[in-house]
Amino acid sequence: MKLKIICAVICYFAIVASHSQDVTSPKFGKGLFNLVGQDSSWTMKIGARMQFLAISTWEDRQNNESNFLVRRARLKFDGYAFTPKLEYKLELGLSNRDISGASPFTSNAPRYIIDAVMKWHFAPSFELWFGQAKLPGNRERVISSASLQQVDRSLLNSRFNIDRDLGLQLRHHFYLSDSFVVKEIFSIAQGEGRNITTGNLGGHQYTGRIELLPFGNFASKGDYVGADLKREQSPKLAFGVSYDHNNNAVKTRSNQGSYMTIDGDTDFYQTNINTLFIDAMFKYQGFSFMAEYADRDAKDPLAKNSDGTLTGDEVQVGKGLNLQTGVLCKNNWEISGRYTTITLDQNITGKNPENQYTVGVSKYIVGHNLKVQTDISHLEVQGGNNELMWRLQFDIHF
Repeated sequence: MKLKIICAVICYFAIVASHSQDVTSPKFGKGLFNLVGQDSSWTMKIGARMQFLAISTWEDRQNNESNFLVRRARLKFDGYAFTPKLEYKLELGLSNRDISGASPFTSNAPRYIIDAVMKWHFAPSFELWFGQAKLPGNRERVISSASLQQVDRSLLNSRFNIDRDLGLQLRHHFYLSDSFVVKEIFSIAQGEGRNITTGNLGGHQYTGRIELLPFGNFASKGDYVGADLKREQSPKLAFGVSYDHNNNAVKTRSNQGSYMTIDGDTDFYQTNINTLFIDAMFKYQGFSFMAEYADRDAKDPLAKNSDGTLTGDEVQVGKGLNLQTGVLCKNNWEISGRYTTITLDQNITGKNPENQYTVGVSKYIVGHNLKVQTDISHLEVQGGNNELMWRLQFDIHF
C-alpha cells in the first residue's frame, strides 16, 4: 500500500508539473524527462532503470541451482532547489532485492529509500552533503550498479564494503599543478547502515578518503565508471585511500552484516571496527584496469555476553584483493577478466580462504544505458566446495 501511494504521488506531481512548467525530453539514457521551474529556481530530472538477471551455479559440478529475477528496479530524481549551489538526489528501490533487509531497526518495513541526499556547494571547491548516501569507501562500491564492467561487483565488495549510511560528508578538491588533482572526503555517519529508524545503538562512524589524479580528471567522471567507454586519449590514473573507523560498532561487518546480540538477545555487543581500502583505476584508449585492497580489523572481534561467554557471533576480520581489467573493441564489445582473493581470519571467523576467477563479455549498445553482459566465475574454497557460476544480465536505463 505504501508503495502504491508513493508511486501515485510521484505521478500526480509529475503530471501537474508537466502542465505548469517547462518540460524537456532528453535523449535516451539522460532521464525520462526534465522539469524546470518557470523562474528557473528549481529543476528535476526523473529517470528509471532496470536490470534483469539469469544466474546458474554448480557446486563441485553438482547441485545445480538456477534463478531468474529482476535484480534492480529503481526510480531516480535529481536536480537543484532554489539555487544551482543546492543540489539533491533521491533514488527509490522497487525490486525485492532493492528493499530487502527489513529488521526491527527499520521498523520491519521495506527499505525503499536508496539515496536521499542534499549537496551544498557552499564555497569554491567545497561540497557539504547531508542525508543518506554511499560512504567514501572502496571504489568498486561507489561505482553505480548501473555502470559496472561485469554483471555484478566482486567478492571483495560483498565481504568488506561499507555501503550507505546517514550523516554528513565534507568534500573538497584542489590542483597541485595544471593537471594534478587532489580530492579529499571526510564523513561522519550513524554507523548502522541505511534506513535505520531506531538507534543509534553504538557509537558513530568516521570515514576519510584522499584521491590523487596525477594526469587530470577522467572524461565524464570515468574514474567511477566501469570500462573505458570514452576511450581516453591520454593515460588517466586515479589512486585512492580510505580509512573507516566505526566506534562501538554492533554489526559483524562494520555498518553491514548482522547485529551481534548478547545476553539472550536483550543487548548488543559493541567493539571498534576499522577498515582500510586502497584502490586504483587506470584507463587509456579502451583499456581499463582497476585494483582494490581491503583490510578489516576489530578491537575485540569475538562477541561475548556480559559473563564473558562467547555468543557465536564475530566480526568478519581479514583481507581481500581484487584485480580487474578489460579491453573495449571498436564495435563496443568488451572482454574483461577479474581475480579476487579473500582471506578472513580463520581462527576468528572459521572461514576458509577463497579465490575467484571471472571472465566476462559485454555488449554496450548505448553505453551503460543499454547493454547485455555475461560472465562465468570459478570459485575455489580452500578445504571446501568449489563453485562454478554463470550469469546473463540485461540493463536498460532511461
